[in-house]
Amino acid sequence: MIRPRRDEDLPGCVQALRGVHEKDGYPVHWPADPQHWLTPDRMLGAWIAADAETVLGNVLLTQPSDTFADGIGLPAEKLALVGRLYVAVEARRGGLAADLLDRAVRAAVDEARQAVLEVDANAPGPIALYERAGWRFVRKDTGGWIAADGLPARVRIYLAPEG
Repeated sequence: MIRPRRDEDLPGCVQALRGVHEKDGYPVHWPADPQHWLTPDRMLGAWIAADAETVLGNVLLTQPSDTFADGIGLPAEKLALVGRLYVAVEARRGGLAADLLDRAVRAAVDEARQAVLEVDANAPGPIALYERAGWRFVRKDTGGWIAADGLPARVRIYLAPEG
């Protein structure tokens, strides 16, 4: 079941994220306050995949910065940046990532926004997910975080399919 995330879901989100971090290195650096990391400024909404009370995955939307939006060619108010998309290690291979991504896109469309995302250029699994789902590659850029090699992350930016 995918539903809007509630404050009481955050501990379960952190627990699932911890497993993802340990297995996949996402996020690259474990945040000092993971609950805060899961509730960034300019958040437009957040959703979880859950089985009863167990959090299986998470996704959220934020309004991107004006600088990020300039690189897309649309005003920030017309974009919704998909972020913090992950599925618990034990819940993978069931389509939850695609379902969470679809939910975020629908929410963006409901708000008359175009969904956009950035993904680490060295993440072939997520890139394949987005491209299979019809997301359109826009450009390469530098992400707003430091990669494991100590350099600014290299990212690929995608726009959601229209319609």
